[in-house]
Amino acid sequence: MTSTPYPMSHRFLLGRARHRLDDEDQRTIEDMITDVERFTSAHSVLERGDVVSRSTLLIEGFVARVIKQEGRRHILALHVPGDFVDLHAFALKRLDHSIVSIGPVLVGYTPHTKLEEILETRPRLARMLWFSTLLDAAMHREWILKLEHLSADGRLAHLIAEIWQRLDFVGLADSSGFSFPLTQQELADSCGTTAIHMNRVVRKLRESGIADISRGRVTIMDKDALIELGGFDPSYLYGKGDLMLD
Repeated sequence: MTSTPYPMSHRFLLGRARHRLDDEDQRTIEDMITDVERFTSAHSVLERGDVVSRSTLLIEGFVARVIKQEGRRHILALHVPGDFVDLHAFALKRLDHSIVSIGPVLVGYTPHTKLEEILETRPRLARMLWFSTLLDAAMHREWILKLEHLSADGRLAHLIAEIWQRLDFVGLADSSGFSFPLTQQELADSCGTTAIHMNRVVRKLRESGIADISRGRVTIMDKDALIELGGFDPSYLYGKGDLMLD
């Protein structure tokens, strides 16, 4: 972990609305996390249908929202450090999808009783938590749109551009790319295609000089071409500014 005063929660809303949180707000979020758990390999953090009494903040690594249907796995969302991956479970109490780690992750757990206290005593902070769930919804809508209108190479380009921007918000990307542990099967599950076709798409992006995905890293070779191919407009991510992709 980091030497920040808030080692578990310092990336929550970083690059978005964290600047609106005062020291007391930030300390409250840090203190909401009463337990942490590390998974060293792929693991089901929560299973579809589980009744839950706590919500999960991703501290390190990547997790996916997953639904398995008719023998296929569908990745419906990817989460990066700083995301509350199931904050909506506070209201719903059970999930209609699974939460699965991708590679090593560290997560923190917040009891719903802590969230109830915030709703009752800290309305501004409660609104920030609500804002984080609305970000999830905005990204979900964009994924649906791109899945409907783009070819497989466009979907992958959009996914890469989005994750690049989100990781840049939280200080985990640079101008040339970012670490990314997803396998080609997981990329295929995210883009609504097969692993065989995804292999061809990855090769096409590399041979076109747009992006290379290998050895757990995405290297961006042509930012403008990536954005154009993926039809990427970062406004739906509600950042303070389009830090890298402006």
